[in-house]
Amino acid sequence: MKHFKGSILVTIAGIITAFFWGLQKHPGHAFLCVFIVLFLSILEVTLSFDNAVVNAMKLEKMTEKWQHRFVTWGILIAVFGMRFLFPVIVVAIFAGLHVSSVVDLALNNVEQYAHYLSQCHAPLVTFGGAFLFMLFLSYFCHEEKDLHWIEKIEVPLQKLHMVKSTEVLVTLVLVTVVRFLVPESIQNPVFFAGVSGVILYLLIDGISNALERIAEQKASLTGGVAKLGFVGFLYLELIDASFSLDGVLGAFAISKDIILITIGLAIGAMFVRSLTLYMVELKTLKQYVFLEHGAHWAIGFLALIMFYSTMHEVPEVVTGSTGLIIVGWAFFDSLKYNKKHREIEQKQIVEN
Repeated sequence: MKHFKGSILVTIAGIITAFFWGLQKHPGHAFLCVFIVLFLSILEVTLSFDNAVVNAMKLEKMTEKWQHRFVTWGILIAVFGMRFLFPVIVVAIFAGLHVSSVVDLALNNVEQYAHYLSQCHAPLVTFGGAFLFMLFLSYFCHEEKDLHWIEKIEVPLQKLHMVKSTEVLVTLVLVTVVRFLVPESIQNPVFFAGVSGVILYLLIDGISNALERIAEQKASLTGGVAKLGFVGFLYLELIDASFSLDGVLGAFAISKDIILITIGLAIGAMFVRSLTLYMVELKTLKQYVFLEHGAHWAIGFLALIMFYSTMHEVPEVVTGSTGLIIVGWAFFDSLKYNKKHREIEQKQIVEN
């Protein structure tokens, strides 16, 4: 429960803020504003459940100090940086407006702001889709991976590591296909955004792996355990940013009020981070061995959905439920796997 105290306090503060914001900006609809905030927070948690599993994988390798910063500094970056400021900057670039003008639009002319943001939808989700698809392929193409969940697919995927930079090639092919399927007016921005997502992933993943190897070498000399700091933190924030793109854009289908959207997504993001720390402390990923696999399959499907959404609208319920179903499936298969192995161990004990 201790991990969720901050989330509960943020929820209470968010509800109170939404209520008084509703009284001021939407007279007579204050309770509706509270409902919208709670709905958005639940949507954010649903969309980001697989994100929590991936976060836990990386967070286990970070120092306790940076784990704490992930919840404190990280939540500020996630909420105000990625869920408010980042879309504002993107709109400013694409619309050719000053950032202050876009902030004014977001607060006082939400319809116009939502219109500009919808114009940026395709490049934004292509960037996020490319980054997440690289993450998906990099996990399953790893040569040292010895446990498989869906063996008929994962074993052939793992063999792709023998072809250098397979994940880059496949992702760039997908980005190129998307480029030719979207309207001609946005083909170049979409392609540039997709390539940028691939490059950014390669850059951050390369630095992260290099520093992880250095940390392991130092740990082997001192007899300690290798831990990551700032780069691991940055890696997690970029993954969160890629996940948040679809949630931020989808939130505008529920409300056009940027303040309500930010509050709702902030509550959801806080709960996801609390859940991540909870999973790390309980060593959930070691107990339920297929959760990692399920989370990465969910990420792969989310990336494909993001690519598809450049051409056709995808309901948020589809995006959210897909990840939740896959991770839930992996969880129950983990339970069956654990039960089977316990039975085998008990049988061996009896025989001996």
